[in-house]
Amino acid sequence: MKLLTCVLAGLALLPGSTVFAQRGFGRGSRDEDTPQWTNAAGFEKDVFTFVRIIYSSRSGRNWGGFGDGGAKWSTDFPDADYNLAFRLQQMTSMKVVREGRQLEIGDPELFRYPFIYIVEPGNLEFTEPEVPILRRYLLNGGFLMVDDFWGEEEWDNLAGELKRVFPDRPIVDLPRDHEIFHNVFVLPETLNLQVPNIRLGARSEFTGVTWERPDAHDTHIRGIYDDKNRLCVVICHNTDNGDGWEREGESAYYFREFSEKKAYPLGINIIFYSMTH
Repeated sequence: MKLLTCVLAGLALLPGSTVFAQRGFGRGSRDEDTPQWTNAAGFEKDVFTFVRIIYSSRSGRNWGGFGDGGAKWSTDFPDADYNLAFRLQQMTSMKVVREGRQLEIGDPELFRYPFIYIVEPGNLEFTEPEVPILRRYLLNGGFLMVDDFWGEEEWDNLAGELKRVFPDRPIVDLPRDHEIFHNVFVLPETLNLQVPNIRLGARSEFTGVTWERPDAHDTHIRGIYDDKNRLCVVICHNTDNGDGWEREGESAYYFREFSEKKAYPLGINIIFYSMTH
């Protein structure tokens, strides 16, 4: 099944939008406090939609309520999704749906959306039917971003699951001269891309600690390429971009050091790459 092609005409930073301004929305915001916008009628299928994947864990299917800690797939939901969607339509000329989607890999709707996001995959386990579906999706032009997992044990789990999907393809470290670090926002090699959770991040102004565990000091941005040498998977390990999106309104220091400099620019760059390759 062919993926829906989103309208990307003129995708670039909008004039005067090179600097983010902190907004007062974040976890627990009332719906009326989050940004509102609409798109032109008749083009509902020609706009970017942020799709979050519902997945199984080693302890079984996690169907807990959104953001309640009972379902890892819903971590930072819905504010991270809302805020990133807002920044995309604010900072670029992309037309973006405010309300994202939450889909299982086996949902027939999956192939309508060219970008999907998996969060906290340290305990993730794909079901047997999901493995060939995800492989077909990614080799057919789809793109997966993985985010917010820490340490070697969680890495080993995710790497093992991706090996089931792509037993013939390596996971590689992306060099900092890769276009994904320079296509919309320039993220210099000297910039440490680690984004901590809000608690660590707010304290890091005084402690300097941004890693969640002893074996997670170094941030890794890794990927998997398809047959056309296109990145089809980007993996953000030992970093929490989702908190950078979700919690931007809760600390001026956190926003300035992590949301504005790292989480939003990297997220926008990754989405830009996914939609133009």
